[in-house]
Amino acid sequence: MVKSYLKYEQTRTFGLITSTSSNVVWTADSSRTGSGRAVTSANEEVLCWDLKKAELLSRWKDPKCKYQVTAIAQSITDPDIFAVGYEDGSIRLWDSKIATVIVMFNGHRAAITILTFDKSGVRLASGSKDTDLIVWDLVQERGEFLLRGHKDQITGLYFLEPEAPKVAEEDGEIHSDSAGPFGTSEGFLLSTGKDALIKVWDLASKHCIETHVAQTNGECWALGLAPDGSGCITAGNDGELKVWSIDTSGLYTFSTQVNNSGDSKFVHDRGVVHRQGKDKALEIRFHPKQDYFAVHGSEKAIEIWRIRSEAEVKRSLIRKRKRRREKQGHTAGNVDGDFMDQDEKTEDISSTEITDFFVPYVIVRTKGKVRSVDWVRTRSSKSIQLLAATNDNQLEVYNLETKDKSKKTRSDEVPVYERSLAIEVQGHRADIRALALSLDDRMLASASNGSLKVWNVRTRSCIRSFDCGYALCCAFLPGDKIVVVGTKSGELELFDVASSTLIDTVKAHEGAVWSLQVHPDGRSLVSGSADQLAKFWDFKIVQEDIPGTKRTTPRLRLVPGKQALKVSEQILCVRFSPDAKLLAVALLDHTVKVFFVDSLKLYLNLYGHKLPVLSMDISFDSKRIVTCSADKNIRLWGLDHGDCQKAFFGHQDTILQVAFVPHNQDGNGHHFFSASKDRMIKYWDGDKFEQIQRLDGHHGEVWALAVSRTGNFIVSASFDKSIRVWEQTDEQIFLEEERDKELEELYESTLTTSLEQDLDKEAEVGDPGKQTVETLMAGEKIAEALEIGMADLEVVREWEVAKATQPNIAPPARNPLFMALGGISAETHVLSVLQRIQAAALQDALLVLSFSMIPALFTFLDIFATRSMNIPLTCRILFFMMKIHHRQLVSSKTMRPMLSDIRAHLRQSLNKQKNEMGFNLAALRIINAKVKVSETKDYIDETWDDGEKSTRKRGFVQVA
Repeated sequence: MVKSYLKYEQTRTFGLITSTSSNVVWTADSSRTGSGRAVTSANEEVLCWDLKKAELLSRWKDPKCKYQVTAIAQSITDPDIFAVGYEDGSIRLWDSKIATVIVMFNGHRAAITILTFDKSGVRLASGSKDTDLIVWDLVQERGEFLLRGHKDQITGLYFLEPEAPKVAEEDGEIHSDSAGPFGTSEGFLLSTGKDALIKVWDLASKHCIETHVAQTNGECWALGLAPDGSGCITAGNDGELKVWSIDTSGLYTFSTQVNNSGDSKFVHDRGVVHRQGKDKALEIRFHPKQDYFAVHGSEKAIEIWRIRSEAEVKRSLIRKRKRRREKQGHTAGNVDGDFMDQDEKTEDISSTEITDFFVPYVIVRTKGKVRSVDWVRTRSSKSIQLLAATNDNQLEVYNLETKDKSKKTRSDEVPVYERSLAIEVQGHRADIRALALSLDDRMLASASNGSLKVWNVRTRSCIRSFDCGYALCCAFLPGDKIVVVGTKSGELELFDVASSTLIDTVKAHEGAVWSLQVHPDGRSLVSGSADQLAKFWDFKIVQEDIPGTKRTTPRLRLVPGKQALKVSEQILCVRFSPDAKLLAVALLDHTVKVFFVDSLKLYLNLYGHKLPVLSMDISFDSKRIVTCSADKNIRLWGLDHGDCQKAFFGHQDTILQVAFVPHNQDGNGHHFFSASKDRMIKYWDGDKFEQIQRLDGHHGEVWALAVSRTGNFIVSASFDKSIRVWEQTDEQIFLEEERDKELEELYESTLTTSLEQDLDKEAEVGDPGKQTVETLMAGEKIAEALEIGMADLEVVREWEVAKATQPNIAPPARNPLFMALGGISAETHVLSVLQRIQAAALQDALLVLSFSMIPALFTFLDIFATRSMNIPLTCRILFFMMKIHHRQLVSSKTMRPMLSDIRAHLRQSLNKQKNEMGFNLAALRIINAKVKVSETKDYIDETWDDGEKSTRKRGFVQVA
């Protein structure tokens, strides 16, 4: 009988506030009274945080996607819609209210770097590491076109939608000059790339109309667009910021004319300013309402710059001129009139330097290195707020005082800012290096450099947070009330979970404490260190005096044992056998030595690893020991004779942790888990020496692993700062099936890349598309439906011919599939198959069909057109297939009559729909007219109404 195993699946993730792979987005909450929400990436998930309460509101996760989130953008028109880009080049549109995916796009071959919506919210532009730009139509749910031109990854992307210039009439009213003969334009795209180029793309002609070198000293890393679209700033290396002005009226004129000269320029270089930080800039964010923008690199600082108004620049020029006059007066004794006239001309601000307009305002010092920032939109005009996501897994909100332009302030006064809100308790600042589960499996202790946190495993909430040293190992003491931590400085620290206090700190070793374990009897523990000593510590209750009173209180203390073990090399790991008879010690010289616990005499020497053994564990029956090493191998040894029972290549990188299942209830006492730097956790059968399951989900090295006492779940912690819980399910898995599944995944990954056919990669414009496993399966379903449908059409046609001569002939035997679906027709089945394919994946699925399937497809399209079955879908498929196979269709004699029939039937259906729409529009106009007639207004004071209008107009002019 084939042995089956129970499958482990990831059920919970916690410990991560924000990951470093994506930007952060601020959005207002529904009540608009709080501090808003922060939408952040957390590896493959998107988290929505309440900034004021520091609570997690929702998680957005697609179970099918295991790739990291790399870009987030919020729709301008609908604040509940977010576009999220992933590492594999896919884009998903999320509805934040219900946390579900609305539509998914696949077109990029590499990670998404930036996303942006247009003003109307019906188009989305995406930039990627594959150097391509794609514009997506969100209404039709498909990619419009792909733009090529950059030679490296896209670093900045914005829509430019110039409005008609305002023209003042004689009556004083302002009107839009929208008298262009060709109506509204499709707009433009402004993009920057790592190739140091800034480009303007015309979306109507789908071509690049202007290119400039954005940075002179290397790559261009960031692009910021002013809210009114009149200018932008690009940032590169060495703190260089280049300012550009954008001729929006010129762009509007360009979009409304047909014969445009190719030498017109709309983006003009206005000069360079230098920020204080000299590393590469990561982001530039303009404030949506006030004249400020934020720029930051990867250091612990955000630089806030202020844009001066024209009046301020003029005042500054007057002051400068005054100082120059004073200097001239001191040197020459009098001031020449010609010089004064010349100076008067310099008051013209068009010729001023850009540094007079853009001035540094304040540098906000953050606690961690900044990854991304976004402005918090508040109603207050006296202060501005900034949301910052840092590389050390925290969110911070800073409150800054704005400059009061009405009051005169000294130029050397530094604006005040404060850290008003923060989300930091729910995660570690550094990588988690150790995990420990309590005896009842309800609490989890995680330790990192500087902090120890205790979590409730079921609710994923942080119960306690402590400050500690550089933790390398930790364990719960019996009773689950005290956690002991071993640090890099050689100390053992004891923390009381109930009272949230540090009980004791013991200077245990001269070197780093790499490993510790509590004795199976629960009365002592052993610690192994880099100082070549394994020390035993007894737990002792000591009565301590309470200061200022005569009372005493019991305290737990670690008391050194009577003996210590001295070895020849640094100790990397120590383990007791469950029967408490043996102590295994892993040394830096690649060996494992096994000693008797009572006498500390050497029992076994385990040789075989080529690099140091980093972790080991002993099975429940104390008969086997498993060791893992930096040589990527796992070895199983018998503890009776010290023989190596099996050595196998376990992972693609250093194996950091191994752990046996601690009991043998289901015969799995010799099953064990291994975690590695290759981001994998593997589940092994120690009796058959075979891999049972591969658990992949982490996006960094898996540093720590803990198996529950029941064996029902395991907990892992990784370099990506996430803690994941993997629970045992009731689903059975078989080794052969798992091997086949792994081979199938490998085949599918190579299949999709081999099918990628981009015929003209040099062309500036192309069709967005990407073959995935889903599109291949959809294409196969279409081909299968066409094959079955054509056979059924032939059967029905023969039956109708025979029925003309034999009226009583029995109906034909149709395909069982149609009978199972309720006796539907072939065309209904084909249409249902086409309708079930997502609109975004339809074109890629149709590309799977060979040309031999085209006559069958066009036969059904003719039937759809004749019977008016889903005309929009019919037209989309027809036009796409004619575009792809145009040459073959034109040269085929058999296809011409079929195309003529389709055209005739399609025109009839479209005319019918057009008449229906015209009839409905006319009816709506009549209803509208009746509603206007039925509206009555009594006692209307016309003069009062006019007066109110004029008052409002004057008020608007005064404000302007």
